[in-house]
Amino acid sequence: MTADGPQTAELRTRIAALMPQAKKDLTQLVSFKSVADPRQFPPEECERTAQWVADAFASVGLSKVGLHETPDGSKAVIASRPAPPGAPTVLLYCHYDVQPPLDDAAWRTPVWELTERNGRWYGRGSADCKGNIVMHLTALRAIGPDLPLGITLVSEGSEEQGTGGLERFVEANPGLLRADAIVVGDCGNFAVGVPTLTETLRGNVNVVVTVETLAGPLHSGMFGGAAPDALAALIHLLATLRDEHGNTTIDGLSNDQRCSGVQYPSEQFRTDAGVLGGVDLLGEGTVADMLWARPALTVLGIDAPPVVGSTAAIQPAARARLNLRIPPGTDPKAALHALTEHLTANVPWHAKLTVETEAIGAPFRSGRGGPARTAMEAALAAAYGRAATTQGQGGSIPLCNVFADTYPDAEIMLLGVEEPKCLIHAPNESVDPNEIEKMALAEALFLRAYAKR
Repeated sequence: MTADGPQTAELRTRIAALMPQAKKDLTQLVSFKSVADPRQFPPEECERTAQWVADAFASVGLSKVGLHETPDGSKAVIASRPAPPGAPTVLLYCHYDVQPPLDDAAWRTPVWELTERNGRWYGRGSADCKGNIVMHLTALRAIGPDLPLGITLVSEGSEEQGTGGLERFVEANPGLLRADAIVVGDCGNFAVGVPTLTETLRGNVNVVVTVETLAGPLHSGMFGGAAPDALAALIHLLATLRDEHGNTTIDGLSNDQRCSGVQYPSEQFRTDAGVLGGVDLLGEGTVADMLWARPALTVLGIDAPPVVGSTAAIQPAARARLNLRIPPGTDPKAALHALTEHLTANVPWHAKLTVETEAIGAPFRSGRGGPARTAMEAALAAAYGRAATTQGQGGSIPLCNVFADTYPDAEIMLLGVEEPKCLIHAPNESVDPNEIEKMALAEALFLRAYAKR
């Protein structure tokens, strides 16, 4: 690691001193149960979180602050400080809503209480994406209010639901978020300590599938054998979506693409993903192929009787929520059509099938080589003491495509604190505080350098 220059050393010291405040901020943020689904948590939880975010960014010098209702009913926090004449503007993105906790019993620490354990900070949203909110806050605290460039912060309130509120808001209000460079703080490094820019994202197709076979439930002893079982039909249908090797097999959708970028060693992936000993990884490609270059179908949930309390009855109907991730180069509408056609062609026993579209989002590929990207690469290298690398990510951020279409001249960069050990979207989500500290330093260094472009 090379020695810091005076400005880097100054910011590194300043951010290290701000880390107790960063922990306090994240403790408060994690305590908010900001799941943007009123069927699961009260909407007031999201409203409280939005107000906290607005107040926090007002306190670091973003004077124009407001909560803006988006078309899906969620509130987007927008805070800004205008650029001096001739200076560039940077847009900082994050989201304050989180995934539901899933199985509370699987958590080793309280879900909504930031808890330090083995050097990491645990709690829902600690990484995705409240850790990135704290990254932005800490960087802005470190550089102070006098930096000669414009800064706009937008924090979304329904990203995890995929309902497109902010996407449609941006399209209807393009002037509010116009910027020369956009920093999307909803990704992370390839591994702890490895500074990484994400260049590609998979797109997203979500559908809810309903299979119906009977007018009502029937006694399995009296009718079982001839009466069509809707749950069995659903299981049969879902099994057609992967082959014996685990490759996603949807008629009309290519599944043999290759990833030409950074590779993901299979043993490292097994450790990162917590794959049980003796269990195979899925697919016939490399880990990078399967994660970033090929479609992947996941069954997110099934409506069926739970084991405890179930009765000897044939089910008349069953539902499943499906998530299809698609790589760059695949049109989401074509993927939705292929998935729907595949399901329709493969439903067994002429069961009644309904496919409801829940959400779709296009894949994304960022650009390279502009002044913002050059400044960010240098900032990451200075913060971490090693050159930045690049990767794809399997997640979807449809807003990136809206940004690219709405602001075609803006440089879009994806980064953040969400490295693999964070276990985002799963029980026991956590963040490494060193990642918050170093990513905040990198962002502060970038903002200083970009202001002088």
